[in-house]
Amino acid sequence: MTSEAALLSDLIGLVYDAALDPTLWPRALEQACLFVGGSSGSLFWHDAATEQSAVLHIFNEDPRYTQLYFEKYLPLNPCFPAATFVEAGVVCGSCDLIPFDEIAETRFYAEWMKPQGIIDALAANLEKTATSASILAVRMHEKDGLADADDRRRLALIVPHFQRAVGIGRLFDQSKRAQAILTEAIDSVSAAVFMVGLNGRLVFTNEPGRFMLSEGALLTERNGMLTATGPEAQRALREALVAAENGNATADNGGSIPIVGAQGRWFADVLPLTSGDRQRTGALHSAVAAVFVRRTSLASPPPLEALAKLYKLTASEIRVLDSVMKVSGVKALAEALGLTQATVKTHLHNVFRKTGTARQSELVKLIAGFEPPKRP
Repeated sequence: MTSEAALLSDLIGLVYDAALDPTLWPRALEQACLFVGGSSGSLFWHDAATEQSAVLHIFNEDPRYTQLYFEKYLPLNPCFPAATFVEAGVVCGSCDLIPFDEIAETRFYAEWMKPQGIIDALAANLEKTATSASILAVRMHEKDGLADADDRRRLALIVPHFQRAVGIGRLFDQSKRAQAILTEAIDSVSAAVFMVGLNGRLVFTNEPGRFMLSEGALLTERNGMLTATGPEAQRALREALVAAENGNATADNGGSIPIVGAQGRWFADVLPLTSGDRQRTGALHSAVAAVFVRRTSLASPPPLEALAKLYKLTASEIRVLDSVMKVSGVKALAEALGLTQATVKTHLHNVFRKTGTARQSELVKLIAGFEPPKRP
C-alpha cells in the first residue's frame, strides 16, 4: 500500500504543475479527494456582497446540479455568507458552521444535497478579500460518512499548497510563451515577485519587488543575490532556494517563510522551477525558483462580518441578518432562506437578543450605521 507521505508528495507536485497548466486541475482535485476522503471537489469563488459565485474547476460533480446551484440554489446555501468569514487557510466543515440536523431541515439539503448523496463538506478559503473568497471544497457523500478529524488533518496538509498554487497560477500563463509577455504579466501582479537562478542570483524582479528592494526593510540585493534582512528569514530563504535548485521535494513541502519588519509581517513563498511545466516557465528567465512575497494583513472586514464576530452570531443567524437587509417580514425571510417560518423566528429572536435590538428595522440601522472599531 502506498504510504500517506508518498501520496502527499505526488499530490503536491501535481497541484503546483496545475498552477501552470490549468487542464491538470480536475486531476489535482481528484487526487485531493482521494487523499482527504471525499467523493467530489471544486475550486470556486464566492462574493458575499453580491451573492455571486463561479466554479473554476470541478471533479466528479453532476453538471446538471452544478448548473442548478448557480441558477437556483446559491442563495439557499446555508453555509454562506458565514463561510467567507473564515480566515484564509483554516479548514472548516459545513457542520462546523451549522449542525447537520439543521442543514437537513433546509430546502438546499432536500432539493440539492440529498439527491446527490452529499452529506458533508470540508473547505478552506485559499484567498480572502473584504467580501469574497476563493475556496477549495471536498464533499463527502453518503458512502464517505461525515468528515472526521483525520479528513480534516489531511486537508490541512494540502491547503497551503493549493493557496500558493492559486496565487502562482496568476503569475504565469502557459499560452504566453514569449519572455516579454511573461514579464508584462508578472509586472501586473501586486505581490513582489523575484525569479532567481543558482545561488540565489536575481534574474528578474517585478515592479513591487523592485520597490521592496529599494526600501531594504525586508529584502535586499547583495552582490546580485536576493537576501532577507533578518537572520532567521535569510536562513529559511537560503534553505528553500537550495532545495529548489536540487529539485521539488523539500521546497514543495515547506511552509511559507515569515518576514517581519517595520512594515509588518509578510510571507515569502518559494516555488521550484526545476521540473515539468515549471521548468519551461523558469527557462524564460534562466531561473530555478520563483519567490513571491505578500502581506498577511487583510483589509478591515465589512460590517456584516464585523458584526458577526462582535456579537458571536452563528452561521444561520448571519444569514438571517444578511437577509434582513434585502427583504422584510418573517414569511419573506423564510422564502428567501429556504427555511420554515418557525426556524426563522428562532434565529431572528437570537439575533435580537445578541444585538440588543427588537425589530428588523433596528437591525437594518445597525448594519447600515456600523463602523468597525479602528485598530490602535
